[in-house]
Amino acid sequence: MADYKHGTYGEFAESIGDAATQAGTVAVYVGLAPVNLVRGYEQYVNSPVKLSNFNAVKRYFGYSTDWATFDLCEAFQLHFDNAAGNIGPIVAVNVLDPAKHKKSPETTQSLTFANGQATIKSDTIILDTLVLADKVEGVDFSIDYDFSKGQVILNSLGDMPITGDVQATFSEIDTSTITEADIIGGETAGGVYTGLGCIGLVYPELGLIPNLISCPGWSSKPTVYEAMVKAGTKVNGHWDAAVFADIPIEAAAKVGEAQVEDARVGAQAVDTIEMAIQWKNDNAYTSERSKVFWPQAMDTAGRIYHAAVLGIWRQMMVDEANGGIPMESCSNKAIPVARQYFGAEAANRGFDQKRGNELNAQGITTLVYWGGQWVLWGPHTAAYKHGQVMDNRVIFDNSIRVMMHITNSFQQEHALTIDKPMTRAMADTIRNREQEKADALAALGALIGEPVVEFSEDDNSTDDLVEGNFTWATRGTPTPPFKSGTMRVAYTKAGFNSYFGEAE
Repeated sequence: MADYKHGTYGEFAESIGDAATQAGTVAVYVGLAPVNLVRGYEQYVNSPVKLSNFNAVKRYFGYSTDWATFDLCEAFQLHFDNAAGNIGPIVAVNVLDPAKHKKSPETTQSLTFANGQATIKSDTIILDTLVLADKVEGVDFSIDYDFSKGQVILNSLGDMPITGDVQATFSEIDTSTITEADIIGGETAGGVYTGLGCIGLVYPELGLIPNLISCPGWSSKPTVYEAMVKAGTKVNGHWDAAVFADIPIEAAAKVGEAQVEDARVGAQAVDTIEMAIQWKNDNAYTSERSKVFWPQAMDTAGRIYHAAVLGIWRQMMVDEANGGIPMESCSNKAIPVARQYFGAEAANRGFDQKRGNELNAQGITTLVYWGGQWVLWGPHTAAYKHGQVMDNRVIFDNSIRVMMHITNSFQQEHALTIDKPMTRAMADTIRNREQEKADALAALGALIGEPVVEFSEDDNSTDDLVEGNFTWATRGTPTPPFKSGTMRVAYTKAGFNSYFGEAE
């Protein structure tokens, strides 16, 4: 029996032959943010939050330069504090819960007040737990946090400023207790959402349709990657989102067939092109709904970026330049980095475009120095493998994302038409509207040729119509990128005739 349907839906059909409207690209990041530095942090744990600028980041999530611990801060800086260009909004989901992920016992520290002020240098302190001996917050002192210096600021209040030494007590977070399971999360029968499961709240709570997903620092773990792809497939039963993920530069060691996450066992470097390709294949990072990246990158300030985060940042800028239509890859677009990064102990000095093409041929996007700047390099989905027969739609990342754009746009536009009488005139109206949108995509260059939208008997059996299930079909060709260009030059002796030709 066919699945019960009630609503608008979008599906991918088999490719034919050789086989929006959303205002902008909505990227969703899942990871750890220093909400311990925010007062009343509870509402920012396992909840999607829309962020449009750096002030909002600090207000809702806090900020730390320790990206290794607070991995969401890498995305925050890149999107909202980047001289190369800021782009948003984004949606962030923080899984760090200071009430749960904290050290025991509490920390006690002696503070010296001078001129009515004292400071605590820390980004692990839970501000809501900070107390001073024999003092009352709001009466004797106030608490603030300076994100630029990474320290707590305590100011005296009232006519009698605090002087001398005062004992402070507070709790600190312990991120070592956070595991892949926290990032993956899910949804319970009781309606509790955690981790990647919170993507299901983006549309009903924020009114946004997620179409890019990233987990900085976590997407290189196979269980998380698998969960990301699942989370981006028919979000809320409807929306399609692409996954940007990283291949690790250091992977968990293996004992027999089991991966060992215990750091005491050691880890295996993934610091050569051959090892990256092998790791991708061994761990099945091959979903057509994903784009995978390797290695990482370092900027002139020594900051380390995950290439997938650079990819989302740059992809959002490209989409914005194309009016929100995902018709162009982020490949060959500049990124604010200074070199490839393979790990602190790696001997690899890097590689050029020629060797980068070896990664591209295996569906891996990388970064190379090209045209006088560092660029992302590779327009393919993770499912692509040069020389192998595959569905044509998986060859280029923009192809699959344009298809996602069409299905998302159809569902969004006609959502409120559901449960109205489906007359033949309405069926034709919907077909005509979708044809109009397809023609507009062709005019923009997102599709080539003449896309066709049909409402046919072949797609609509009597049994389906009796159940109120109606199907329209779009046949179109996403525009391929100019992946390579060759100028063929031939030598000829004809030029020697000019020595003896008659002058005109």
